[in-house]
Amino acid sequence: MIIPNFEMTGPIILAIVFAVAFIIFVIYAIVKGQRRKLSAGVEEMIGKEAVVRTTLNPKGTVLVDGELWTAITEGSTIEAGEEVIITKIEGLKLWVTKNLKKRR
Repeated sequence: MIIPNFEMTGPIILAIVFAVAFIIFVIYAIVKGQRRKLSAGVEEMIGKEAVVRTTLNPKGTVLVDGELWTAITEGSTIEAGEEVIITKIEGLKLWVTKNLKKRR
């Protein structure tokens, strides 16, 4: 391609094409990252399943996503190994109820 008083060679055109493609890719990645749902915070934990590590009577520990948390049961005693559902969070304590959907 020749423009009067301006000549572009193949390598220059190729460099421009790669630069524009890279800029488009970066903008796409930024926009995609901004649209993604946040995956941190208290809101995400409510409704999650956890496994009881020490008997909840009414207080004990549960395992959630590989982390041990202090938990308080809202109902009767729950034995170690049973699954529970997180219903609310107060500070660093989880309030849980027995998971009635899954029975072991």
